[in-house]
Amino acid sequence: MATALFDRSTRLPFQFRWIGGAMVVTDHGGRDLPCGSEVLSINGVAPGAMLARLLPYARADGHNDAKRVSLLEVRGDDAIAFFDVFHGLEFGPPPRGLHSLTARRPDGQDASVALPAIDLNQRRAQTIQRDYRGDAPVWDWTMRSDGIAVLTMPGWALYDSKWDWRGWLEARLDSLSGAKGLIVDLRENEGGEDCGDVILARLLRTPLQNPEAERRVRFRRTPSSLDPYLDTWDNSFRTLGADARPTTNGFYILQGAHGGSSIQPAARSLELPVAALVGPVNSSATFQFAEKARRSGRVRLFGTPTGGNRRGINGGCFFFVRLPASGIEFDLPLIGYFPSAAVPDAGIVPDIVVAPSIADIAAARDPVMERAARWLHQTG
Repeated sequence: MATALFDRSTRLPFQFRWIGGAMVVTDHGGRDLPCGSEVLSINGVAPGAMLARLLPYARADGHNDAKRVSLLEVRGDDAIAFFDVFHGLEFGPPPRGLHSLTARRPDGQDASVALPAIDLNQRRAQTIQRDYRGDAPVWDWTMRSDGIAVLTMPGWALYDSKWDWRGWLEARLDSLSGAKGLIVDLRENEGGEDCGDVILARLLRTPLQNPEAERRVRFRRTPSSLDPYLDTWDNSFRTLGADARPTTNGFYILQGAHGGSSIQPAARSLELPVAALVGPVNSSATFQFAEKARRSGRVRLFGTPTGGNRRGINGGCFFFVRLPASGIEFDLPLIGYFPSAAVPDAGIVPDIVVAPSIADIAAARDPVMERAARWLHQTG
């Protein structure tokens, strides 16, 4: 069953992003489809129609469709790309194993090409492999010649990691004396642990309280009959609602140790300006980081609106549920966040909205990074 779902030769052979509703090749298009080519049709179907057909399958918090669109990109950062699976199920394998495409290349010329469909192993050969369970760093740190440090954090899912990420991060923050500024690139980071709190603690002068919101759960403690099938990184989650207060509709409101918390200023502070690059991939912990960074007043957000939802998200604690007969695993979020005030059904809008264009993709430009760097120089 897993092979039938995930390992068929149905995949488009290139990586791409959606730019204003257009499918734009970002890598592995070869000479036929150089980076920045806009795909106009795939086997007779317009990419926009394809996106609309697949969008209902994609997950998001509330009605944040930008998150759904981001899931339907192929960027080379997932072991199994969401688009690959659902495109293969909805549209099936191409005739004779060849995808027939029309495209507009960056030079403005239209082209018709036939490209072989690829399988899962061929797709994985295109991806960046990062071991989030090993003991080696999975983030990148660069000190640019203009004095700006760039911290690229493609993921915070470090629950099972043997890497001392906190020590690694603290050491690099300690090295910033004399730097012009710091850019934290979170655009490919869906979430995980609250790693960004380490950065915020260095920037705060007073404690940063979490926003007013009810944290609700559905249980006091897990039934012993289910425990063998619930895996997690912290067994205290099994009694998450033990001290919770009952409320309406079967919810319990978390109290005490599992209630609200704050970020305390660190002993070693940073005074330099900080920019964070965000986008629709951000949800869970990275959505929450963007919200906290905004409230701190110490971080400037650049990019496009985040995933997540200001009306509340599910997250914080999870069980990884493994069904005993099939071996199928799914994530079960345990805490729902319900804000006390009326807020938009949307993610966090950056302080400076900057979105790449098709021309930027073709020229290998990163306008979000460039705009953040310009602000740091102006601020410094």
